[in-house]
Amino acid sequence: MKTLEELRQIYDLPLPELMFRAAEVQRANHRDRGIQRCALLSIKTGGCPEDCGYCAQSAHHATAVKPTPLMDVAEVRAKAEQAKNAGATRFCLGAAWRGPRNEEQFERVLDMVRAIRALDMEACVTLGMLSDEQAQRLHEAGLTAYNHNLDTSRRHYPKIVSTHTYDDRLRTLRAVQRAGIAVCSGGIIGMGEEVDDRLMLLSELSALDPPPESVPINCLMPIPGTPLEHSPPVDSIELVRLIATARIVFPQARVRLSAGRERMSQELQILCFLAGADSIFFGEKLLTAPNPSVSEDAALFQRLGLPICDETHT
Repeated sequence: MKTLEELRQIYDLPLPELMFRAAEVQRANHRDRGIQRCALLSIKTGGCPEDCGYCAQSAHHATAVKPTPLMDVAEVRAKAEQAKNAGATRFCLGAAWRGPRNEEQFERVLDMVRAIRALDMEACVTLGMLSDEQAQRLHEAGLTAYNHNLDTSRRHYPKIVSTHTYDDRLRTLRAVQRAGIAVCSGGIIGMGEEVDDRLMLLSELSALDPPPESVPINCLMPIPGTPLEHSPPVDSIELVRLIATARIVFPQARVRLSAGRERMSQELQILCFLAGADSIFFGEKLLTAPNPSVSEDAALFQRLGLPICDETHT
């Protein structure tokens, strides 16, 4: 486990030195690994009983998001095929639940996972809190990874969510690991936290055994009607520093440049890749938030001259 002091020593390096060290780690561990493209689909939108202050899907907030029922397996399979044809190697599913409670719906999600894996794609889901038994069933269905972000530091968390605790989230991560599923867990920056909160988040993640398979770094997308709708934009250099620090701390993980890219310049995104980010979500929407278009991302990668990851972990 990395301590706050150890993480501060990395984060506070002169920026050229920090990025150089992150690039060294990236090159030593992933010389031939390109930038993975992932697609994300909301399979059950809105009406969530949790009160996460950043989320447009919470039933506690008056947003423009309208609740929709759980999608059918055939529709999800078709969306996954479209994403694969567009270059995605991982297909991620999100459901606005506190956790799976309806057996018929949970079995349908298991069928979705099986359908995605049958396409030779990685499958990741985020369904809220899980029991050991639910995690085991997801593993048996072939799930590649489970996304359950810690969001922020333990000390800042009560300012963001009150309907569950930090330890609730950690219990789910441990259930996922006991089941043999890889953990995808990161955070959201720009929620009024301090830099130390971001580093304490990385410290919590570094304590997991094994460490996360992927670490998503999300920039808050302020949504009208949520408590955080007036939050200021994230400082660009602070974002780059955090990504570089995450790359050094998690040398084997995918560091995913996730929500917020729609508000980033191409130059900032390139800096993030140079700092060690090696995965993005593509498509016009991330659950309910806007995202760069597929054509914009194609132009970005063309300018970079970098390979697009076509590997699939089976």
